[in-house]
Amino acid sequence: MNRCNLFVMLVVGLLPACAPGEHGTAELHGTQPGSKIFGAATLTPTPNGLRVSIRVTNTPAGVHGLHIHDVGSCGDGGKAAGGHYNPDGVKHGFLPKDGFGGAHAGDLGNITVGPDGTGRLELTLLGLTLHDGPHSVAGRAIILHEKPDDFGQPTGNAGGRSGCGIIAVAGH
Repeated sequence: MNRCNLFVMLVVGLLPACAPGEHGTAELHGTQPGSKIFGAATLTPTPNGLRVSIRVTNTPAGVHGLHIHDVGSCGDGGKAAGGHYNPDGVKHGFLPKDGFGGAHAGDLGNITVGPDGTGRLELTLLGLTLHDGPHSVAGRAIILHEKPDDFGQPTGNAGGRSGCGIIAVAGH
């Protein structure tokens, strides 16, 4: 977007949620020394919501909770990412099923990893955005947990933080 277009949008109060071609990415790395866990997340605005696609490799087989956490930091073994992203102060749940009234904005559910150490999760989250509004995720952390999210309270009992990546925004 050129400066002239940005100026016009600011003057008329129409700053868009995302520029054309803009998307978010996060590169997940293991939180423990020597971990080979790796992942890549892409977050793409669509007319139906924010499309989230996450792939992991070199991850222990099984089911693992995935959440967007409040702080964009992976320090201290992922603990620096803080708690689940929960701007509405609601109970834990599964955002695609429970919506913002019944789940944290960061409750992505689970990813299943096969015996080969790879897994993929794809969902579209209505109301989640990269920038504007009360449910913006740019600059926050995506955490891969060591256990499944059982959707219990207050945070799903998904155990330790085995992978972490920061959501960055890029445009074309």
